[in-house]
Amino acid sequence: MEAVRRPTATALAATLAALVATLLAPQPARALSQAPDRLAAYQGFATWVDIYDTAVWRDPEAAVAAIAARGIGTVYLETSNYRQPAAILRRALVARFLEAAHGADLEVIAWYLPGFARPAVDVRRSLAALEFETATGQGFDGFALDIESSEVRSASRRTARLLRVVAEIRGAAGPDAVLGAIIPSPRGMELSPAYWPGFPYAELADAFQVFLPMVYFTYRTRARADTRDYVAASVEILRRETGDADVAIHVIGGVADRTRRGQLRGFADAVCADRLLGASLYDWETTAGRHWSQLTRLAACVPAA
Repeated sequence: MEAVRRPTATALAATLAALVATLLAPQPARALSQAPDRLAAYQGFATWVDIYDTAVWRDPEAAVAAIAARGIGTVYLETSNYRQPAAILRRALVARFLEAAHGADLEVIAWYLPGFARPAVDVRRSLAALEFETATGQGFDGFALDIESSEVRSASRRTARLLRVVAEIRGAAGPDAVLGAIIPSPRGMELSPAYWPGFPYAELADAFQVFLPMVYFTYRTRARADTRDYVAASVEILRRETGDADVAIHVIGGVADRTRRGQLRGFADAVCADRLLGASLYDWETTAGRHWSQLTRLAACVPAA
């Protein structure tokens, strides 16, 4: 709801940032980055399943078996997005996937893509994922918010609504819940400054324990060395902007069906050269057999908890 006399974007952002800090007191969420056991679900080699992965949803148990056979430890599973009619799409199939995954000793982290045009809906749908349980009481092992939509054209208004959504999710989840922030590529935002000027890294660092930058090098690079440098630059920017050299980072490469062999080698080079919590290639259904030799190398550089 807009007030008749609208505060400036700067003032509103500052107010919302203060609200985040208040919700987190007296133990800021950032301090939890020093407790690796709490981050176990986000650690190591992972893959991604979205709502459009028809083969996965046709047979969740078979998909889980194939994922586990590749040595993957965590699956990030999309529950819905702001365009969809329900908070949890295919509830019965999600439950089957979750139970099969836990039976195979896989962690499953829910993720939701908000549009910020309807912040209250974004909050409700995020909390639906956090609270989801199967008939046998199985729930997700974590939750990550996919922060990328530019549905709200004004970057300052988008930021204000993002911080409102984040504050409400954190307030409902409590300070002990380990939450992840899926964010656009930091280097990509630097190269395209009009996309999200003033991206609120520091405020998000107060609310999330883990950052998952979408370092989709296929849109920016071609050669191995360029890919390595692009990924490394994104990690460095994220550390600088959060003010935390030890911020927990799970880097997402991709996209899989556009990835060349040299790019994947460069991605693995960057991951293996740095101290990252985890790594993955987006997404499971578009990852081909030719990718796995380099992904096996990458997996060895981000061992599971």
